[in-house]
Amino acid sequence: MSAHDTAIHHDGHHGGDHHDHDEDGAPHSSFSGYMVGFVLSVILTAIPFWLVMAGVITHRPTAVLVLGAFAVAQILVHMVCFLHMNGKVEGGWTLLSTLFTAVFVAIAIAGTLWVMFHMNANMMPAHGGHADHPSGAAPHGSP
Repeated sequence: MSAHDTAIHHDGHHGGDHHDHDEDGAPHSSFSGYMVGFVLSVILTAIPFWLVMAGVITHRPTAVLVLGAFAVAQILVHMVCFLHMNGKVEGGWTLLSTLFTAVFVAIAIAGTLWVMFHMNANMMPAHGGHADHPSGAAPHGSP
């Protein structure tokens, strides 16, 4: 039986209710799609590696922002090219749940850092350089 005969037999078996893969929003993989993702991943890895190893960016906060941007781009390439995540798959619920998770994790990390910073500043004032008197001086109220 040929592939065409199998498709006809398959459609006939389900009474003509067979849905084409293009209609159900299922991800489609191709060699060229994977190669595009692979090449983009290599580029998005090689450029930050070169930036760090060659000492192109010497200002640390700028380096963190640039490398973070490359990391986010790498994540997006993996999600689109390899995980085939878009608004069509499963009615958009996969993308929506991923966005919710990302927002939740960002809030959790930001909140944790905020609490740790403020606890350090408020619970350990001596480490912040706020000592009122030199180390050898007597405390307030002493002669």
